[in-house]
Amino acid sequence: MIPLSDANPRLTSSIVTFLIAASTLAIFFLYQEPQIDEVATALSVIPCELSTGEPVSVVELREGICRLGDAALFPEKSLALSVVASIFLHGSALHVIGNMWYLWIFGNNVEDAFGRIGFVLFYLLAGVTAVAGFVITDPLFTGPLIGASGAVAGVMGAYIVLFPKKRVRGLLGFFPVRVPAWVFLGFWFASQFFIADVQVAWQAHVAGFAFGTIAALLVRKPARARLNQLRFNLEQQA
Repeated sequence: MIPLSDANPRLTSSIVTFLIAASTLAIFFLYQEPQIDEVATALSVIPCELSTGEPVSVVELREGICRLGDAALFPEKSLALSVVASIFLHGSALHVIGNMWYLWIFGNNVEDAFGRIGFVLFYLLAGVTAVAGFVITDPLFTGPLIGASGAVAGVMGAYIVLFPKKRVRGLLGFFPVRVPAWVFLGFWFASQFFIADVQVAWQAHVAGFAFGTIAALLVRKPARARLNQLRFNLEQQA
């Protein structure tokens, strides 16, 4: 299903959600797209690198076999930084636009609940958890792991906990639907287990979503108190 909108008006300016989306789109179209493969290899997570503790070689990339000892293609690459960089890199225009659209639909309300600083930390941690989920399940993979999908999945996991009954309008194929968030996002989560044979990092999606649900459950009480306070402030200003 593709979301079109949700019946859940934002309570703040959602500046963090906007800045994350704008910066991610700018990174792709202004920097990454002209040299997409080189940038992905030079900056993003490659599970083999985290498993061996050293950047991959040309031979590893060409043969798809993870091993120690070959001369690194990018010897100065920071493996720790690559974990964060991967969240802001993408494989195609459709990839980045799709991720940022989902972020815009569901992220503004989660930002309301977590606050600006809290949302930044949450988004990054969801992305890092998603990377870890993929690396643990496929530690010898020699290709780049790129995309904000895992972090955005974390946002959706938090949304389903905090706003389960809010209506989401979307498309199921060519058919319009309007269903509660728990149905829409539950369907999305379940669908990840049916794309295991497709070249999609579904493990990262599942790990990110799980992190989002757990994090939201842990902070649900103060998050709802914050949302109630924001609504009260808006009513007072009206």
